[in-house]
Parts: sequence; structure tokens; C-alpha cells
Amino acid sequence: MLAIVRACAIVGLDGCIVEVQTDFNPRAGIPSFNIVGLPDNAVKESRERVRAAIKNSNLTFPNKGYLVNLSPADIPKHSTAYDLAIAVGVLAATDQLPLAELDRALFVGELSLDGSIRHVKGVMPMAYAAYQAGFATIYVAAEDAPQAALVDGIEVIPIRTLGELVEHLYGLNPIPPFRADPTASLQVSSQADGVVDFADVRGQEHVKRALEIAAGGGHNVLLSGPPGTGKTLLARAMAGILPKLTLEEALEVTRIYSVADLLQSQHPLMQTRPFRAPHHTISTAGMIGGGSIPKPGEVTLSHRGILFLDECTEHNPRTLEVLRQPIEDKTVTISRAKGSLTFPANFMLVLAMNPCPCGYYGDPVKTCSCTPNMITRYQSKLSGPLLDRIDIHVDVPRVEYDKLLSDSRAESSAAIRERVEQARQRQYERFAGCKGLYTNADMGVSEIREFCRLAPEAQQLLELSVRRMQLSARSYHRVLKLSRSIADLAGSARIEVQHVAEAIQYRPKLHNT
Repeated sequence: MLAIVRACAIVGLDGCIVEVQTDFNPRAGIPSFNIVGLPDNAVKESRERVRAAIKNSNLTFPNKGYLVNLSPADIPKHSTAYDLAIAVGVLAATDQLPLAELDRALFVGELSLDGSIRHVKGVMPMAYAAYQAGFATIYVAAEDAPQAALVDGIEVIPIRTLGELVEHLYGLNPIPPFRADPTASLQVSSQADGVVDFADVRGQEHVKRALEIAAGGGHNVLLSGPPGTGKTLLARAMAGILPKLTLEEALEVTRIYSVADLLQSQHPLMQTRPFRAPHHTISTAGMIGGGSIPKPGEVTLSHRGILFLDECTEHNPRTLEVLRQPIEDKTVTISRAKGSLTFPANFMLVLAMNPCPCGYYGDPVKTCSCTPNMITRYQSKLSGPLLDRIDIHVDVPRVEYDKLLSDSRAESSAAIRERVEQARQRQYERFAGCKGLYTNADMGVSEIREFCRLAPEAQQLLELSVRRMQLSARSYHRVLKLSRSIADLAGSARIEVQHVAEAIQYRPKLHNT
């Protein structure tokens, strides 16, 4: 007897419906259980899990011939998510389940030997693929139900054991569908626990202003200064002034983290913008994504958030250089012999570095012990093309002692975040008709020409600056986008001369060694 059950594969960040075709041969002389359709070892091992789970659920497993085909057969099948569908196929093929109940349903889950259903990664994109394919129901492990329920329009049935599923399909003990709290998805927090408040950071007001501008327009930042001046603290505090995730952005980020298996089971919707800070020993594949089965890297896990590289000059230069293309394209494409996958990578890059090997070049208190050649070689670890993609270059000097002892609190992150959100709201309204544009940093050349209108005095200042500073075409466009963000924070519809002047101040300065 032939039974067809549907499961789902993950290709990149998207789900792909897989037919699990189970053929049972009761007249087979030699017992067999074969799985075809490009299964990996984890899928092949499901034979033993399925056999034990069915027997331990007090169901019958005739020791005859089984052939399971995972179609389409040209897509490699990975993970243990096919266990449940294979078990249901075996039960249906041996006439232990009603076939009519399987037509418009998707089955996803890993089986334990005792018949319980366990969590698998990537449930949210699987549920979305089921919805797009017109399925009415998806059966998942109970702990995966909150994640699957983020997708509207499909009924989610949480199951704990294989025996419960059989009773449900026969109508003996129906399992009620999982109902997500309709208000939970809208209660998106803006700040993660433990984030430093800008009010607790003494001094560095010009750096806070630069980070506010960066957050307001989604710009990249380079913080440079001696050790202990607060570069890392300021970068981490920046997470507290980022605007709230919209529901669309939250679902987009949640899909990435679902595939990476980094979601909380009880609160699957991403509540805050990602803040990723990989160690400088990270590999190129870890940064950009990759592997024999391409997986998202740090640039994708930072999507709609911040990628912070502390001590960036200690990173492998090749690892830094691979960031150039994602910064421009907002996506990253990983090509392998079997095909290529494209992941989103629209992140804000925040770099922190010392100005020289000893860290005290330019410090007014402590003398630098480095030679000019050492300083030049150290600073050249960040290439010109990468630096050209950084919108804001800001020095973080030593904090004066009296400021450290002061009891006065600076402006809070909440107050700064309010201005940032107002600036972002102006951008959302401005780019409402432009697909894929959310912030000023996302603008291309045509959008810059349309939305970055300059006052005559501002145009003159920009022209003079381009000539004197010998700015590249990319730098020219980045100054315009940064000026647009400064104007948005000021509530100005047009870019005025003071906005351009401030934006130019954030271009890199040449250090004379």
C-alpha cells in the first residue's frame, strides 16, 4: 500500500514542501526499510527511531518491506525533521491511520525512541511554506507550536507523542489548535535586558551624538581611541537607542533565528534588534555564512540590527574584506557546487579600534611608544575600500577625571531613542513607495538624487569639501545620505548647510605620523 505524507525541507531561509512517499510491501520475504531521495545520515537513521517509536507507542510495525521516497529527490534532505512524517507514512501505509486526514496537513518533528515528539529548527519558515502551499494544518512538537503560530492562516496542532497524534487523527482525543496571544506579537520591546543606558556614560557627548545619527539613519560607525575610553561601552549602549522593530521586521529576523535555532521556545518572536559581537578569531565562513550546508553567518544574524567588531584590527584582514560586498548590497550570496543561496544582510557595522599597537597615539596624557612605520602598518589593517564604506569616523578621547566623579546624569537612552524613532518614521513615510528601502543608508544613487535636496549654501559647501578632501563618488553619496539623516533628526525637510557641515566632520582624518 502507498501512502503520501508531506514534510518540509529548509533551503537557505525558505521552506520547500517534501512528499514523503511510503510504499509497504507485506509480501516481502526479507524485511527491509530503505529511504531514498538524497537523505543524509540523520535522515537515514530515522529508520531506527521510527521503528522504536511506533513499537513503544503500542502500535504495530509489521516487519516487512518499506520503501520511503523523499520527493523532490534532487534536493538534499538534512536534519531530523522528517521523522514524524516518515512515521505517519508507515502507519498510514499499514492501514493504522485514516488517509483522508493527511491530504492537507504537514508533519514536522523529531521522534524519540519512546514515541515523544521533539523540537526541530526552522519551524517558522516551514509553517510559512505550508501556508503558501495551501495546507490547512501543520503538526509540530508542543514546544515548537508558539513559533509555528507566528504564521497567520494555518492551524497549528501541538503534539507531544505519536500515540496522541494517532488518537487525534481518529477523532478519539482531539487536540485543540494552539492559539497565540494576538497582542503578544505587537508588544515588541525596544531594549534588551542588561543594555547600558547612555545616561550612565560619563562624557563623550560628541560620540553619543555620532551614534544617535548612526541609529537614526542606519549608518556604519568606526570608533577609534586609546584603551579604556569607553568604545566598547558606547557601542553596546547603542543597542538601547535603536528604534523598535516593526512587526514585519520582527518576523523577518525571527525567520533567520528560527533557521539558526536561536529562538526561545516560549517567546519565539524576536523582541529586540539583534546585536552580534563575534570574537576576533571568527572565521570567514562564520562571519559571512557557509559550510557544506550553507548556514547564516554573523552578517545575516545581525540583519536589522548591529554587527559590532571590537578590536577590529585584530580580525583576520580577509574576514574584514568580505564585509565590503554585504555592506553595499545588503545581501550575501553563498555559492557552492550544488547551487547558491542568498541571505539578507542589512546591518549596521560598528567597529572599534586603537589608533596604534600600544594604543596611545595622539593621547595627550600617555606617550605613544610606537614608531611611525608601526602606526602606519597597524592602521593599514583596515583597507581603504572598507573605510570608504564607513559613514561616521569618530575619535573617542580620554575622559577627564572630574567628569568621571560627577554625579550628574546625561541624557537617557529613552530620550535619544524617541528622537531616533521620529527620524525613522520620517524615513518610513518617505520610502513608502520604494520597495526594500527602510533607512537613509539603504538609498541608491537614484533615491539620493530624488530625496536629498540641498539648500544652495549646502550645495556650495559640499562641492568645496569634495574638491579639497578629494572624496570618491561613494564618499560623496555617503555624505549626502548622512546629511539626510542629520536633517531628519532635526525635523528639516531640506538639507541645510549645518547638516552638510556636520556630516563632513565625520569623514576620516589623515593622521600625520
